Amino acid sequence: MKNKQMLMLCAAAFCGGIVGGIFSSQVFSPKPVEAQKSNGVNAEEFLLLDTKGKARAGLGLDANGEVGLVLLSKDGNRTLTLSPDDSSAIKLVERGGRVLWGVP
Repeated sequence: MKNKQMLMLCAAAFCGGIVGGIFSSQVFSPKPVEAQKSNGVNAEEFLLLDTKGKARAGLGLDANGEVGLVLLSKDGNRTLTLSPDDSSAIKLVERGGRVLWGVP
């Protein structure tokens, strides 16, 4: 192969690489996600876990779409719930389900 042919081959490969790179970046580039605002976080549930991975607090929606905040005692025997959609907005419940304290 002569020097002139080698130079033309290298130039064609270089130009082809540039054009192919531009084309592939346009075709295969990921689209930006617009589900969240840039200054916020969207989720259906937030959990606070202890060092053992056990949920100790949660903020979220139940199956009916009602919002609530749940706080669990360290031993798991008592649960404090706050929900504006529940009949008792604030209540403290023991493990067996007995309401220890509540506010309508």
